[in-house]
Amino acid sequence: MSEKVVLLPKTATRSAPARPALHRVLLVNDDFTPRDFVVTVLGAVFRMGPERARGVMLTAHRRGCCVVAVFTREVAETKAGQATAMGTRAGYPLRFTTEPEC
Repeated sequence: MSEKVVLLPKTATRSAPARPALHRVLLVNDDFTPRDFVVTVLGAVFRMGPERARGVMLTAHRRGCCVVAVFTREVAETKAGQATAMGTRAGYPLRFTTEPEC
């Protein structure tokens, strides 16, 4: 009896591209920036509705800081910079920072 050998075509295996690292955007509380201005900035830069923006602002006020959103590093740094710049232009010490997501 003869054995048949079946050769299967070689397939190239592709590894999935690595997912980009995510970063959190944090709102840091201060005692000088008016609450309504913070809500306005959150709406303008992060496209939050008034209810959600107010909730984020109050959480930062109570806890000292609050996660606003999570993006890729480049987007997070851009949005944090835009939001901080809005505060600076208005004469407030409003500050947004970024940190890597765990």
